[in-house]
Amino acid sequence: MNVEQARFNMIEQQIRPWDVLDPGVLELLHVVHREDFVPEALKAQAFVDTELPLTATRRMLAPKVEARLLQELKLQRHEKVLEIGAATGHLAALLAHQAQRVVAVEADAGLAAQAAANLRRAGVANASVLNQDGAAGVAAEQPFDAILLSGSVAAVPQALLDQLKVGGRLAAIVGAEPVMRAVLVTRTGASDFATRELFDTVAGRLPGFAEAPAFSF
Repeated sequence: MNVEQARFNMIEQQIRPWDVLDPGVLELLHVVHREDFVPEALKAQAFVDTELPLTATRRMLAPKVEARLLQELKLQRHEKVLEIGAATGHLAALLAHQAQRVVAVEADAGLAAQAAANLRRAGVANASVLNQDGAAGVAAEQPFDAILLSGSVAAVPQALLDQLKVGGRLAAIVGAEPVMRAVLVTRTGASDFATRELFDTVAGRLPGFAEAPAFSF
């Protein structure tokens, strides 16, 4: 496989047509090599337009979904980011290139170890991986400028929203199959939040989140 041609095709045929037009994000997809964060057995599928199975219950988000969520967060170099569902560390690496610091949480111990190792190999020094459930966030590190849920949930827990700074953004995929929607929630005040719907998609569930709604949009 011609890896660079496959990367080019992924960006031009999958990601750009999905309204990912931010030149910084598109350039970053050339810099952070997705194939380095894909398990060896799946490397031939690294650039395919689909989620990749990592465990019996966990999947890596499709490339275009990762890129679109990253674009919507509009990260700045001074910002601190919380990622819930680090998986193998690919999105944490992308986030780390745009932000000052990334705290990535992964409930699966095996995936957490993979993510930490992958980030080290990629030379990403400003991202750390915690092996713990993510629904409660990381209170010791709050407040965050941005929070990204790298998988789907039935609803966003208020505990996560409360860990945002005023002006902070949270991106998540919310709902249940077959209807899920990516949303961007911005904290506009001490107890005020504004929600913008981004796009329809379907993504694997993050573990540890309640199926009953904890926060309604």
